[in-house]
Amino acid sequence: MTPAPGNTPAPTISDADRAAVTAQLGRAPRSVREVAHRCECGLPTVVATSPRLEDGTPFPTLFYLTCPRLASRLGTLEADGRMREMTDRLADDPELAAAYLRAHEAYLAERDAIEPLGTDVSAGGMPTRVKCLHVHAGHALARGRGVNPFGDEALDEVGEWWKAGPCVCVNDEG
Repeated sequence: MTPAPGNTPAPTISDADRAAVTAQLGRAPRSVREVAHRCECGLPTVVATSPRLEDGTPFPTLFYLTCPRLASRLGTLEADGRMREMTDRLADDPELAAAYLRAHEAYLAERDAIEPLGTDVSAGGMPTRVKCLHVHAGHALARGRGVNPFGDEALDEVGEWWKAGPCVCVNDEG
């Protein structure tokens, strides 16, 4: 099957990075364009993906979190009800809501610059609710502090997830 337009992996992802992401996810990654963030140990933490999977299916999650240790800590925050609390704050804090709307707009602009999906749906519930802390943390790591307020908050709450060392071991010998 021919890949959808704009769906070719970027040459910036190495075989070693692909192997690391495969080990992190427990499966081969899909539609990876590049490593968007690395943790302190040098492994990928977030990959940037194409807006469509290889078969042409829309895949609106531009920044995909790969570190299982960070994903687990974010999952704990989600289970503790943080997404609901964050969503509730949007109604009470116009500055926060405006910052979250800007995060949504930046996300859409970046994704659409790669390949427009013809939708204003971004990811993670933006801009009206908080649906997935993994998406927001991935966005914040990939694009830096101040871009996604809930990504920044979630990362602040989980702390230094990398301190225990690499999340996976990758055999360089294949």
